Amino acid sequence: MLIEFSVSNFRSFREKQTFSMVAAPRLRKRENLIKPAVKGEKLPDLLKVAAIYGPNASGKSSLIKALELVSQIATRQPSAQSEKLPVSSFRFDPELCDKPSRFELHFVHSEQRYQFQLGLTHDRIFEERLLVFPAGKETLLYERLHHPSGDKYTFGQTLEGGGELHNVWKNLTGPQVLFIAQAVANSNENLFQLRNPFEWLKGGLMVISGGMEDLASGIRKLLERFSLFSADISSFLREIDVPVTNIRFEQLESSSSKTGSFRAFHGYLQENKMLLSHKTLLGEAEFDFFEESEGTKNLIGFWWPWSMLYQAGKNNENFGLVIDEFDNSLHPEIVKSLVDRHLKSDTSAQLIFTTHDTHLMDAKLLRRDQFWLTERDANGATQLRSIHDFEGREGEDLEKRYYEGRYRALPIIRRS
Repeated sequence: MLIEFSVSNFRSFREKQTFSMVAAPRLRKRENLIKPAVKGEKLPDLLKVAAIYGPNASGKSSLIKALELVSQIATRQPSAQSEKLPVSSFRFDPELCDKPSRFELHFVHSEQRYQFQLGLTHDRIFEERLLVFPAGKETLLYERLHHPSGDKYTFGQTLEGGGELHNVWKNLTGPQVLFIAQAVANSNENLFQLRNPFEWLKGGLMVISGGMEDLASGIRKLLERFSLFSADISSFLREIDVPVTNIRFEQLESSSSKTGSFRAFHGYLQENKMLLSHKTLLGEAEFDFFEESEGTKNLIGFWWPWSMLYQAGKNNENFGLVIDEFDNSLHPEIVKSLVDRHLKSDTSAQLIFTTHDTHLMDAKLLRRDQFWLTERDANGATQLRSIHDFEGREGEDLEKRYYEGRYRALPIIRRS
């Protein structure tokens, strides 16, 4: 589970900004918190949910993309060496354009606390460091620093594998690939020290940054192959007042091959038409997936990550779901219901999302420390703060105070 995440010199982030899931002490609604299980040390409680607000172009999406980038780099294949790394520096400061973007993740996985630090440019990884905290004691596992003469490595005394294997891993690591990725790929499964944190870096956070539309398309393809999920999605939709009683597929014969296109070489193309049944007092009718509203399609796309969040909670896995624009095309009451359902679940999974829906700024639902705000300063750099950093009392009307400008992070509308 995520403890803290810091980013600097990336997109709209200039100086280091830190997003924290550490719960503030002495606030009520303890049911909104998670007690992280860590061997040999007691950590502060962590937040189960965090909502990020701010004007358009204030840096909300940049924060989500920063989280996403770490897992993208972790899963990068060695064959992609010739491709540029997908990183963008803070462009308003010429001195930073060629400097590394930096990321720092503090997380818990399999009852162990880790800190992973990464610095990179388009061309190469400049810095990579992994720390572990057995019984709370900071211990270096490895460090990689780039120098003009080549990368310099420092291996912790307790790192598994031995010097000979460490050198093999080092020699296999190219400038655009993580050392930890090569070490895990080229070691046996009994070496857990690097494999354990790498599992979380790859898949501990599921990040949805491109909207639910792409997910909905993916779910449609999934259902074509595994129709047994149709009942689960129908049930999920009915629970949030979308009256879909059944989902089925109808195989159609396409006439596209008659046009002489590439498909003609493969005969008639067989396509599956996704049909959703809606039931009312007047009867039942079927609608094509593409006839459904954007909100319904988004909810169909959201079913898969939502089910993963639920399953991870049941299995006590340290999983987190991160969503950009959670409220996109969804009614505020549906979003609020989903957040409330997750808060009431007996789970250690975390939900983090950006939103413009101030309907969620409800002290009966979330604590002050569960709201984060982004805004840009005069230099165009994103500043990231928690509402708990501002003066105020527990239980106050957060939405009202937000629109009064007490927490800033509001768009400045210039009227002609």
